Amino acid sequence: MKIISDNKSLRRCAIVAILLGGQEGLAQAQSSVTLYGVVDAGLLYTSKSLNPATGGNAGHQFSLLDSGSSASRFGIRGAEDLGGGVKAIFDLESGISTANGGFNNSNGNFFGRQAWVGVTGDFGTVQAGLQYSPFALSLINTDARDASYFGSGAAIYIGSVLTTGLFNPNAISYTSPVLAGFQGSVMMALGGQAGDFQAGRQYSARLKYKFDGLVIDAALYSGNAGGTAATIPVPSAIAFTGRTIGAIYQFGQMTLKASFVNYKVAGSFDSRIYDGGFSYLITPAIKVDAGVWYTSDGNNTANHSIMAATGAQYYLSKQTALYGQIAFVNNRGAMDTGLSINDALHEGPGSTTGVNVGIRHSF
Repeated sequence: MKIISDNKSLRRCAIVAILLGGQEGLAQAQSSVTLYGVVDAGLLYTSKSLNPATGGNAGHQFSLLDSGSSASRFGIRGAEDLGGGVKAIFDLESGISTANGGFNNSNGNFFGRQAWVGVTGDFGTVQAGLQYSPFALSLINTDARDASYFGSGAAIYIGSVLTTGLFNPNAISYTSPVLAGFQGSVMMALGGQAGDFQAGRQYSARLKYKFDGLVIDAALYSGNAGGTAATIPVPSAIAFTGRTIGAIYQFGQMTLKASFVNYKVAGSFDSRIYDGGFSYLITPAIKVDAGVWYTSDGNNTANHSIMAATGAQYYLSKQTALYGQIAFVNNRGAMDTGLSINDALHEGPGSTTGVNVGIRHSF
């Protein structure tokens, strides 16, 4: 009887040891959650402003500008080590307005910029949920002024198709690891409308190549109208096709960029944008950049515009910078290229000059 009792005790000890060992393994799994964001505000002056009722000039404007340099936003991102080089990841990101504390710089929902979960490892990265398209990420990467919210190709993009292709709901994406300098990514966004698979369907693909200081970046996008993306506060279901190819070359503190972008909305416009520019880090605390964007409507070349912009940033610290920007645009025909995503998204015919000064803090 004593031997049997000892065996039972041994079994109990073994079970306890296994349970404790499992808990120890769980405790060793590395996980992290990070709160991050950007708060950006400044002053904006434009020599003209667009009267939406008449399409003419409503006079000059002077206003507080939310997000002059980059989008004001906050987010929560996290990762958990699942073992074997695999991690579970997620990102929840909301756009905010520094002007009134409301939603802005997003699709109008609480987490209207990103809301996805995925896994990453040696095989690449898979994400599911609201996310940036490969096409939008390529545009940001190759834009002459890094897609500044004032005086860059970002205003042309949003002015053409709003947030379509930028914030993509119902999306699944895959990004490959880097192989011999090449990295590819694909995305499919389901429309979310029962009985109509094509309504709101969006897809995008991107191929990037890097060799030393040279980067070649190309992407495409195609989307249909309708689906659930058409019912959110800022609809992201304008039917359009997009194509882009760009190059980046960095040597020392100088970075050169050039790209071609095409936005085509059937029966409306066929915008072809050529841009180029540079950025230069004068000192670790001072950066300057400049760019030019020429846009022509392939359906009617009488509709065209040219925009030029330059800016400087002075870094008070790694997280805080003061900035100043000046931009000029000249619109011909029906072209309405604007200077800023916020407060000056479209401009009327003729020439308009704008100036923006502000402060940006990231955390």
